[in-house]
Amino acid sequence: MKFILLLLLLGVECPGIRAANILGVFGAHSPSHTIVNMAVMKALADRGHNITVVLTAMPKMKAHENITIILAPRTPKRIQDIKDHVAKASQRKQSLWKSMVLTILQSEFQIEGQYEFLMHPNLRNLYEKPQTKFDLVILGMLANDFQLGIGAKLNCPVILTWVRIPMLFADFVVGNIADPAYVPTMTVGLEPGQKTMGFGLRLTNFLKYTFSSIFNEVMAYKMNQYYVRAFGNESDPDFPTYSEMKRRISLLFYNYHAPSEGPIRPVVPQSIEIGGIQVKEQPDPLPKDIAEFLDNARDGAIFFSLGSNVDTNTFSPQVIEIIHKVLSKLTQRVIWKWHDLDDTPGNASNIYFGKWLPQDDILAHPNTKLFITHAGKGSVAEAQFYGVPMVALPLFGDQPSNSEILAKSGFGRWLDVHTLTEEDFEKTVLDVMENPTYRKAIGKFSSLYRDRPLTARQSVVYWTEYVLRHQGAYHLQSPLIQMDFVARNNIDVYGIILFLGVVASLTILAIFKWVFRKVSRVFHGKNNQQKVDKLKHN
Repeated sequence: MKFILLLLLLGVECPGIRAANILGVFGAHSPSHTIVNMAVMKALADRGHNITVVLTAMPKMKAHENITIILAPRTPKRIQDIKDHVAKASQRKQSLWKSMVLTILQSEFQIEGQYEFLMHPNLRNLYEKPQTKFDLVILGMLANDFQLGIGAKLNCPVILTWVRIPMLFADFVVGNIADPAYVPTMTVGLEPGQKTMGFGLRLTNFLKYTFSSIFNEVMAYKMNQYYVRAFGNESDPDFPTYSEMKRRISLLFYNYHAPSEGPIRPVVPQSIEIGGIQVKEQPDPLPKDIAEFLDNARDGAIFFSLGSNVDTNTFSPQVIEIIHKVLSKLTQRVIWKWHDLDDTPGNASNIYFGKWLPQDDILAHPNTKLFITHAGKGSVAEAQFYGVPMVALPLFGDQPSNSEILAKSGFGRWLDVHTLTEEDFEKTVLDVMENPTYRKAIGKFSSLYRDRPLTARQSVVYWTEYVLRHQGAYHLQSPLIQMDFVARNNIDVYGIILFLGVVASLTILAIFKWVFRKVSRVFHGKNNQQKVDKLKHN
């Protein structure tokens, strides 16, 4: 029975399934975003679909016979601006509210970069002068909703991918309900076993929700401007507007798994969870030198990597010295991702420096006991999948909130790199590595994370082909995305109820006054008559 169900879910024997032409458009500068998005495209290529992908840089992956990669690289100035932005964000500590304000101020920088990507001739030729009839566009979300116009130009459905945990702007796209009373925002984490937020946390959550909602409206206004800028000169009078294209989104793939990651919340059928899509279901063999290094780690090994966006040289020399001093005196072996192998912090015999390292394959090794990470979503997911405890050194973006969540979940601890001391770092590393409660907690999570009716790759294949079979699958859409702000929030209903309530109140008040006057007249009339009668009697 299970075998038959799996065949049906994967589309085997389904009528109308054929090799589709699918265009992937991923303009994010972050290699970690590219890794997730390319995992989605590879799953479809393995299925036999013809994949064309447009990226800003060549991904680190093996060539695939069904994948054609087209580069639309950033300008040298844009690349340098991005590096400067990342370096500045890594070197300063910001309060949450300051980071929120900076997010608004810097949004124009991100949007402009995505516009340059859209206008690159290598991408523009695909939607202005297509040589291939594309059946579907898969668009990576990151300050680029105006690129939905590509789907309009190619007259085909659009699926969105979001590589992080659910956020309001992504929820709004498909009509997910994110009630601040019980759905924590990205930067609000619950304690282990805690199901609901107390008053203080709900108040904080409400304020952050309100800020995010306002930010979404500002971004929507900007997106519409860029959509008009890019596609406003179309000769076709029926060419869809930005608002109309937002209502034509078929699916949203979240790199997220609610049953294990939480919170449990209401979601619409358009929201498809593919958490851990980038994690290989079977790890590849490690390079020989790394395999030998880990195999001979009698006391276990530590893996230290800050992901693909940040090099450890962005840390101050003092922080690098602290980290190296602590790690070099441990009995465990250490694999450290380092940018310049000709200029390493030292030559300790227990440390292996590597410029590029197969992260998930290292985490899968049974001797890996600890992962020191920046707490990017992809890195955290890989550690969770393989059950490796973490020490987080968050820098910017979603990393601080991811660190809070992993610490509150009992998967490890986090430290502020701007106030790091040798004593704190050593104690934290030893605690997380030697205290079995961390490994037990993340091991339990790993079991939940893996236990699904379909793997992430199977979900991508099934639901993508579902969209292809049903010409966009727009029947999955929530009514919310077809409604304007007034209708969506029942403002007109509340308004008419308020109006009728005021009218009813005024009417009742008028009736009361009229009755009061009538009664008063009768009462005063009787009193006056009694006075007259009394005078006559006297």
